Amino acid sequence: MKETILFVSGQEGYHTYRIPAIIVSKAGTILAFCEGRRNTGADDDDIDLLLRRSFDNGETWTPKQVVWDNGEDTTGNPCAVVDGDTGTIWLAFCRNNDRVYVTNSTDDGASWATPVEITSEVKLPEWASIGTGPGHGAQLRSGRLLIPCWSDYYPEPKGLGHTFCFYSDDRGGTWTLGDVVGGIDWGDECEAVETEDDVVYLNIRAKPGKPFRAYAWSNDGGATWSDVQWHKDIPEPSSCQGSVIRLTDAQHHDRNRVLVSNPAGPEREGLTLRLSYDECQTWTAGKLLFPGPAAYSDLCVLPDMSICCFYESGQQHPYERITFARFTLEFAGQA
Repeated sequence: MKETILFVSGQEGYHTYRIPAIIVSKAGTILAFCEGRRNTGADDDDIDLLLRRSFDNGETWTPKQVVWDNGEDTTGNPCAVVDGDTGTIWLAFCRNNDRVYVTNSTDDGASWATPVEITSEVKLPEWASIGTGPGHGAQLRSGRLLIPCWSDYYPEPKGLGHTFCFYSDDRGGTWTLGDVVGGIDWGDECEAVETEDDVVYLNIRAKPGKPFRAYAWSNDGGATWSDVQWHKDIPEPSSCQGSVIRLTDAQHHDRNRVLVSNPAGPEREGLTLRLSYDECQTWTAGKLLFPGPAAYSDLCVLPDMSICCFYESGQQHPYERITFARFTLEFAGQA
């Protein structure tokens, strides 16, 4: 395994770096996004959207670039998705935790279009706050661009929350709000992957008090959802964001494999990788990626089939740095 620390809290003008999101472009460029929190590190800080890129599978990285800085506003919750047909990279994000925007890049992240607000398309008036992702979205076989989301009915930190997705069927021209998953007040941040039988699987952070990750299924591309269920083989007592991504499929490789990452310790610690060989029904016992304090993470797969995890970690607390790790399928667990 090779690891590179890409963002260190307290350096280069930011109090804290948080909320990692990572994707691989159609050309093979790795784009690693995060929030740069300037003053306090809090969720409502003056926050900018930042990016570093690699053109050589993570061996070297460009300097930090600012994707969007809206003054003292909170600009966060990056959720990126690649249109594999056109190569366009779409990035959804939120302003002040209540407005939703999208921007896009057609040059592998070197430059970004002026963000367009889509709040009225993807948020109901009674929702007090909203968060895109964070992490990565998904492009379905139909071409649909899918952005996992969460929202609160009330502004208080312990307000009633829920999970949903919004999507585009016209290459980002317009966006449509899908149904809420399984009611309210049980989960929020989420990521999605399409199974081999064209079902969308949503892996979800549970609210405090539920010691496992949650999940739901959609048979119509994220428009409607099944009831929520609980993954008792993916423990998460700390209630944290996690990531899910497809590694291989039986049509193009030897078997189906999906990978999930999340902190499995009693606190936000013990970042663990788990594989599923039955399209997200069950998960392996897991491989420890980082034993110490760790929180949010995001996964991607490179053209050479090596796996990358971009994750928060530290020695004393999990928000000291954001690290890029590259490893093989064999490292992740049983091949």
